[in-house]
Amino acid sequence: MKFDIQIVFTDIIKPSSPTPDHLRHYTLSFIDQIMPQIFMPFVLFYPHDASANLSNEQLHDQLKKSLSEVLTLFYPLAGRVKEKLYVDCNDEGVHYVEAKAECKLSEFLDDLIPDELDKFLPFELDAVNGLAIAVQVTFFNCGGMVVGLVFDHKVMDACSFFFFVKSWAATAHGSSSNIATPRFESVRFFPPENKIYAYPSAGKDKIVVKRFVFDAPAIADLRAKYSTNNKNIENPRPTRMEALSTFLWSRFLAATQQEKDPNKVYAAILMANLRTRLDPPLSEDYFGNISANTVAVFPWDTEVGFDGIVVPVRDAIKQVNMNYVKILKENGGQTTFSLENFEKFIRGEVVYLAFTSLCRFPVYEADFGWGEPIWVGSAKLYYKNLVTFLDTKSGKGIEAWINLDEEDMAKFEIDKELLAYVSSA
Repeated sequence: MKFDIQIVFTDIIKPSSPTPDHLRHYTLSFIDQIMPQIFMPFVLFYPHDASANLSNEQLHDQLKKSLSEVLTLFYPLAGRVKEKLYVDCNDEGVHYVEAKAECKLSEFLDDLIPDELDKFLPFELDAVNGLAIAVQVTFFNCGGMVVGLVFDHKVMDACSFFFFVKSWAATAHGSSSNIATPRFESVRFFPPENKIYAYPSAGKDKIVVKRFVFDAPAIADLRAKYSTNNKNIENPRPTRMEALSTFLWSRFLAATQQEKDPNKVYAAILMANLRTRLDPPLSEDYFGNISANTVAVFPWDTEVGFDGIVVPVRDAIKQVNMNYVKILKENGGQTTFSLENFEKFIRGEVVYLAFTSLCRFPVYEADFGWGEPIWVGSAKLYYKNLVTFLDTKSGKGIEAWINLDEEDMAKFEIDKELLAYVSSA
């Protein structure tokens, strides 16, 4: 549903104790440098009954006090990104907004419009302003609330972001003794280049985001649909992500490409977490961007199925390691695929979907002292052909947040085979 937001108050939250002088300069790693400088969004919704014994003022106080405390651990987040090369950890503070929505939480969730979620965020996603993170806490008329956050992708990836949110919630909940200390050592693995990487701006006005929910039985059916009978394959049954990515790719092609063209390149762009792929692996408390894009290329006449899609996707992810990062450096931050197909990208002859998964992250465990969120979500991102996966609250289903241009979405969202598997959209 459509609604209005009123800003009540803005504040700056600084660390509860000053950052030592020797930690004031946080150098961004090479992978940080090649990430686009754009805010990434996340929203967490909490019902009124969970916080009924606290006033709005008390809730704000609890959030701000715990944020101040946790920033002493995550000190770069209270600093300012400088020249896209480093963070000045100057304790300048986190931008914090108090707001109210002129509707009820239940009304909003019953008639959810993904395009409206950016109203719960403190900044436009392309409002690059040096902040590493910013917060907006919005109260509904019923007393329910939403914590909306944006974070600069040059400073951290999703893994680090959820590590921070989990730590903030634990601090607010009074269990800060269980928090792991973040390790700001990514430059040791990915030394920076003394240059600034530029990215083209996105055409946000023509992008539409839709949310498609797949329940557990639908996902099980898709996993069976795309399994292989080849007994020589180590994992003949695709994962949830592999099956859903294959299905969405097939429906995207069917809806938007009237016929396959041998002169075009067909590909999936995938984000892989490097922490688990280094030798030895890194724990999740290593902070920053420790992930990289890889590309699976499909022959123009490939059959959509295990051999045609799942195997190339697995092979592409397997290649993401330190040598892969070395090749990225040699290519100026670009994948070999991007360099080889640059002209085709310009001419619109690359047909692709980019996939990123936030599943299995502890997104529903963010209990600030008044219970877990009733629902969590994203917002419209300013990149087309992007699919983001999120777990449903039960953890058994998956929400697919899909960004397409208006023309492609108009065709995609009415695809009958797609809708046969979707439980809600």
